[in-house]
Amino acid sequence: MCSWDDVSRIATALPESTEQTGRDGLRSWRVRDKSFVWERPLRKGDIAALGDAAPAGPILGAWVPDLGAKEAILADDPEVFFTTPHFDGYSAVLVRLERIDEPELVELVVEAWLDRAPKKVAQAYLDDAR
Repeated sequence: MCSWDDVSRIATALPESTEQTGRDGLRSWRVRDKSFVWERPLRKGDIAALGDAAPAGPILGAWVPDLGAKEAILADDPEVFFTTPHFDGYSAVLVRLERIDEPELVELVVEAWLDRAPKKVAQAYLDDAR
């Protein structure tokens, strides 16, 4: 079970990443000016679309590389990952934060960061990781 503290620790450890809190009090993590993961509570339309399947706990939004990756992630573990009609056509997934384990969260956050980071920054990170 992961928390917002875990998300913050993982995300802010990545190069050039910052945490921001919006006027609505919701946090997002950015690399330069691009968000890669964010706090995303369900909205009325999301709850209506999901019905009884709407989760009650904290929800993390994360960018993924493309729609194919999104479909693979959603199919891999539907107890953790889901989407709503709001995200149709967007390469992003929603995560039941209380159901994801830390290694999987690390992988998701790093992959989201790699997808959104400037190419040179991402390549330097990958080179250092070797």
